Amino acid sequence: MHPPVKRSITIAGHPTSISLEPIFWEALEEAATRRSLPVNALVARIDVERMEADDPPNLTSAIRQWLWRNRRTD
Repeated sequence: MHPPVKRSITIAGHPTSISLEPIFWEALEEAATRRSLPVNALVARIDVERMEADDPPNLTSAIRQWLWRNRRTD
């Protein structure tokens, strides 16, 4: 168990900070690699999906939920 780690990223030209536990950062990096995307680009896609929700969660929550829904099961 580890506390969240804050990292700065840029989404659509805007800097932002995201705090995720190391296990989620690792999963996010792996998901981006599998899609041949930079992490920033994957987070931007997740952000677009998040904003389409009726009651959008904060970005960190959206990332965790996206990772859970898109986890590898093999």
